[in-house]
Amino acid sequence: MLLQFAEPPVDIQMQHYAFLVDDELFARCLAFVQGCGITYWADPQLKREGETNTEHGGRGFYFMDPAGHAIEIITRPYV
Repeated sequence: MLLQFAEPPVDIQMQHYAFLVDDELFARCLAFVQGCGITYWADPQLKREGETNTEHGGRGFYFMDPAGHAIEIITRPYV
């Protein structure tokens, strides 16, 4: 997979990217986000700040990238 990033101010519509990871990588992702002081939420409505969720029998959280895109890290698929 290749992700290419553009430096703002590029006019790109907000997107949602979900990454399915195993439990070990989930813990590493969460620790990285916390260590960088990035705000994260348990829900896509951004109401449960600083929490993770246990939806779909796994764990998940959301954060915004510097360009305003929603990034979701999950350990179980939706269906």
